[in-house]
Amino acid sequence: MKRDIDSREDVFLLVSSFYDKVRANTILGPFFNETIKDWEAHLQHLTTFWETSLFMTRKLEQKYYGNPLEAHVKVDQAHDKSITEMHFGIWLNLWYETLDALFEGEVTENAKRRARKMGTFMYLKIFEARQSRK
Repeated sequence: MKRDIDSREDVFLLVSSFYDKVRANTILGPFFNETIKDWEAHLQHLTTFWETSLFMTRKLEQKYYGNPLEAHVKVDQAHDKSITEMHFGIWLNLWYETLDALFEGEVTENAKRRARKMGTFMYLKIFEARQSRK
């Protein structure tokens, strides 16, 4: 029986396993592999992001204070505005696949919901940024 996500170590396992899949994916990999230079630091940063997102009511040693939207808009610009809803669909499917392989429970389901909402919001904001930069 799998257990639920309950600690920073669990979040790191999720994030690092997920990004192994992303980096190996022929469609998503180029976006990430060309953009991120220090994967070790990036995985820690993403672990903090997801830990903050999933455990908002906990007192955490580290909290995320970045702007992921700005980073994704820049990546889209750097790749000739080529990010589509398909990319977010693949990203979300890999996220769900990783979650289902490793965990189960309430926090796991919350991680799925948050990723789905985040992906939709992120794509809409990237599309808006394209319109405002014409």
